[in-house]
Amino acid sequence: MRKIISTLMALALTALPTMAAPDNDKETDRLENSGSVLEEILNVPDDIPQDLLDKAECVIIFPSVLKFAIGFGGSYGRGAMICRTGEHYTGPWGAPSMAALEGGSFGLQLGGQATDFVLLIMNPRGAQAILSSKVKLGADMAAAAGPKGRDATAATDATLRAEILSYSRSRGLFAGISLEGSTLRPDGDANEKIYGKKVSAEDVVRRGAVPVPPSAQKMVALLNKKSPKNLSDPDSLK
Repeated sequence: MRKIISTLMALALTALPTMAAPDNDKETDRLENSGSVLEEILNVPDDIPQDLLDKAECVIIFPSVLKFAIGFGGSYGRGAMICRTGEHYTGPWGAPSMAALEGGSFGLQLGGQATDFVLLIMNPRGAQAILSSKVKLGADMAAAAGPKGRDATAATDATLRAEILSYSRSRGLFAGISLEGSTLRPDGDANEKIYGKKVSAEDVVRRGAVPVPPSAQKMVALLNKKSPKNLSDPDSLK
C-alpha cells in the first residue's frame, strides 16, 4: 500500500507542471503575438510616424482585442507594455510588463471583428500612472487617436498634448482610434505566469527586476532597431 501511495504522489507531482503549462503557454503566445503585430505595423512606413515612435517612452500592444455584448457592448484585451529603460527613459527598450485593456465606448467601433491596438505613451507621467494603477483614458489621462503618415506635422495641438496616442488595425485597415472611456491596468497574474514569480509592473519596467523572456526578445530587439534613442525634449523627461 505504501508503495502504491508513493507512486501516486510521484505521478501527481509529475503532472503539476503539465497542468500549469496551458496558462503559461497562453501568456507566452500573447507576448509572441504582440511582437508579430508590432513588427507588421512598424514595417509599414505610412502607419505610425517615426518621429512619434522616437518620442515615445513606452509602447503597449494588444493583439486581437475582442468585442463582447454586455449592455451597450464592451471590449477586452490582454497584451504587453514595453518601455525604454533608465531613470529618464533614455536607455534601450527593456523587459515587458503584461497589461489589460477594458472598456465600453470603443467596443461599438470594432464591428464585431478582432482588432489589434498599439498605444504610444508619450511622457513619463503617463507611463508611471499605468505602471502603478488602473487608469481611465480621457479622465485620468489625456488620450487621442494617433496621426498616421511618415511624420506628425499634421497632428493637432490636442494630439500633441496627449499622454497616449492610440492606433487600431482590423481586417488589414490601420487607423488612429479614440480609446476614451476605456481603462488600462497592469496584469499582475500574467506577469507571474511569464516570470515565474510575483513581480510588479514597476519592478519589471523601472527596476529591471527580471530579464527579457525568450518570447519577447524579438519584439524588444525590433524596438531597439527601429527606435534606438529617445528623441523627446530632455527637459520633458525629468
